[in-house]
Amino acid sequence: MSRFVVLFMKDVLGDNGREREVCQGLLEIDASTEGQATEMAKRKFCEQQALCDWSLHADRIRIEAADLRA
Repeated sequence: MSRFVVLFMKDVLGDNGREREVCQGLLEIDASTEGQATEMAKRKFCEQQALCDWSLHADRIRIEAADLRA
C-alpha cells in the first residue's frame, strides 16, 4: 500500500485582477495505485464538503506520492 497526497486545485481571480491557483483541499490517502487514490479522494472530498461532485469546488486534482522517509 502506498500513501498519496491529493490536492484539489481551483483557479480564482485575485484582488489584482490576475488568476491564481488556490488549494481547496488536501487529503492523504493510502491506496494501491494512483488511480485508486484519486477515486477515494474524490469521494472523501465530496463527503467533507457536502457535495455531489468534487468539481463544484475544484478545477483539477493534483496527486503526488507521499515521501515517508524520516
